[in-house]
Amino acid sequence: MRSALSFAKSEAVALAAMALTCAATLAFIDIADDSMEQKGRAFDQAVLEWLHPYADHAEPIGPTWFAHAVRDFTSLGSVAVLAAIALIVFFYLLLQKRRLEALALIVSLGGGLILSETLKQVFERTRPPIQWHTAETLNASFPSGHALLSTVVYLTLGAMLARAVRARAMKAYAMGVAVVLALLVGGSRIYLGVHWASDVLGGWSLGAAWATACWLAERAIARGLSRAGPSTVSSGDAS
Repeated sequence: MRSALSFAKSEAVALAAMALTCAATLAFIDIADDSMEQKGRAFDQAVLEWLHPYADHAEPIGPTWFAHAVRDFTSLGSVAVLAAIALIVFFYLLLQKRRLEALALIVSLGGGLILSETLKQVFERTRPPIQWHTAETLNASFPSGHALLSTVVYLTLGAMLARAVRARAMKAYAMGVAVVLALLVGGSRIYLGVHWASDVLGGWSLGAAWATACWLAERAIARGLSRAGPSTVSSGDAS
């Protein structure tokens, strides 16, 4: 009876993850479509002007110390910082002989980076006017690479940590922290005037879809290896 309940719970989690992947992908498509239309552009412009009401300087609303803090938060989504975090965790997982999880982390980050750069070239969307920029930029605007990659990395790490603990409160805490970090990074890009709101919404959606898809793939491989024999599993609990 207990094993049957455990199996049902496991399958329910997988179905929920599949549904999230599909919903997030559809959300990205919808956001991408709206961002090219007048209605979506009006929304983006309204958000930008609300955050940057001063015509004579680029600083957004709020005290100076808050703007400095937001610039610190935005660095948590840079490729350099995310790659450093991923490599630290990657080698830790290798030392723990959790090779499948280590591979999944690298694939999720690498795949997210490819998605980001490819889609930026496809859409070639212009960033907000440079007079509102309060941070440096490198490439096209849609989707936000910071939002996409931070969502991928932090959700992947949050899922790994949630798997490693048993208490539900700790699982919720791990995933909650991951979500908050991704929200902070994405929100900072809008606040600093370097991305339209829809850029960040698109980045969050696609990042969530990719991270969940990678989690599902890693889970399926781990369960397959578990059936093949305990000695072949190097990914912790396959459930």
